[in-house]
Amino acid sequence: MGLGDKIHDAAEKLGGTGKETAGQATRDDRLKAEGKGDQVKADLKQAGEKVKDAFKKK
Repeated sequence: MGLGDKIHDAAEKLGGTGKETAGQATRDDRLKAEGKGDQVKADLKQAGEKVKDAFKKK
């Protein structure tokens, strides 16, 4: 996993956290759900990159 990918995924997760928090503060369920979705997507990307890295090392 390249450094750029790690930064992008972390930023995506942080953005999702911000959306979720904003959704909670404004009682906007759609925004809250979108934020959670962004976080899950970033987590899945990170997991996929870790798997790829594990196979590259062998």
